Amino acid sequence: MNAPNPHPSTEGLTPYPVGLLLAGRRVVVVGGGQVAQRRLPALIATGAEIQLISPATTPAVQAMADAGEISWQQRGYADGDLAEAWYALVTTDDQAVNEAVSAEAEHRRIFCSRSDDASAATAWTPASGHDDAGTTVAVLTGDPRHSAALRNTIVEGLRDGSLSARQYRHRAAGVALVGGGPGDPDLITVRGRRLLADADVVVADRLAPRELLAELAPHVEVIDASKIPYGRFMAQEAINNALIEHAKAGKFVVRLKGGDPYVYGRGGEELLACAEAGIPVTVVPGISSSISVPAAVGIPVTHRGMTHEFTVISGHVGPDDERSLVNWAAVAQMTGTLVLLMAVDKIGAIAAKLIACGRSADTPVAVVQEGTTAGQRRIDATLGTVAATVAAEGVRPPAVIVVGEVVHVLDPATRTS
Repeated sequence: MNAPNPHPSTEGLTPYPVGLLLAGRRVVVVGGGQVAQRRLPALIATGAEIQLISPATTPAVQAMADAGEISWQQRGYADGDLAEAWYALVTTDDQAVNEAVSAEAEHRRIFCSRSDDASAATAWTPASGHDDAGTTVAVLTGDPRHSAALRNTIVEGLRDGSLSARQYRHRAAGVALVGGGPGDPDLITVRGRRLLADADVVVADRLAPRELLAELAPHVEVIDASKIPYGRFMAQEAINNALIEHAKAGKFVVRLKGGDPYVYGRGGEELLACAEAGIPVTVVPGISSSISVPAAVGIPVTHRGMTHEFTVISGHVGPDDERSLVNWAAVAQMTGTLVLLMAVDKIGAIAAKLIACGRSADTPVAVVQEGTTAGQRRIDATLGTVAATVAAEGVRPPAVIVVGEVVHVLDPATRTS
């Protein structure tokens, strides 16, 4: 009688798709190179107890070991390493090692995936991905590139709603505080955009990217929470109540803000109000205008050899206002970059205070109005001239004001000494 073939041909056969629940179970990974680096994060996310066996690793894999996410034995593979394992992954470029691991896996009846030869493996790793509602998509075609391309198409279709799967991924009632970024709709985070696509109600600030609202489905209710300086505004208490009431009505509510929810966005106040009402809240950070708007006009807020810090300050109240919480004397003595938000109408008083407290009147200043949008413009001045320049140029909010030598870092000819 002929012995059974330990590696029967897989040609023409269809793999049986299954999801492995590996939490708390031993998984052995042999090899610590680039393939392991790509595969390990997904295994770590399962909660498996991962044993890595490899004489060397990439820096990223070593970082996983240093963080305690995996256990690394810094040596070559030896027979018996798969004992008590539930799953094995072979990622080395040494065929003899790969075959030895496969043979032990076969003997111990452990499913084993091989990066070098799928036909000699007993398990295939699918091209997998996740939509933001927690759906896992795994694709097996026999061709890794085809699988990855198909995976991307399906996941993106679920995320943007083009597969008409919203009814299956609809979110539970709650609130998401989403940072919309500095103004350019392309600068919202991927997660923020996905949550926006799931919203039943959107409570939007004036500074939130307006183009994103045009992408909402017709049934989505949009509430204007604009807080226009010295004009109409929606009181913060009313905003909090709107979030709570709609969430209690069973809606998924997105609070869409400009910039980041926690950088002068009152996101903390809204989170506390929702938490007190028993409403679950998801916070999605946004790209803050304090960094992105200067970058959009060629200003890095830090630069090696020039500044080791940058300070973001709200200028909505002047230096001599009793409500001000800023130690302007200390700020003036700092040598780093100052980024002023909401400071257009107070810039004269702020500049005067900084000069009076010791900052040079020749310090470069850049005022960037409507940064990252089609209306973006930059005006340059100094601390001594910025008030007059802003008035003469008719600068209006929103604008970000940058104070410091970094203003001219990319233009050495105009950099002050």
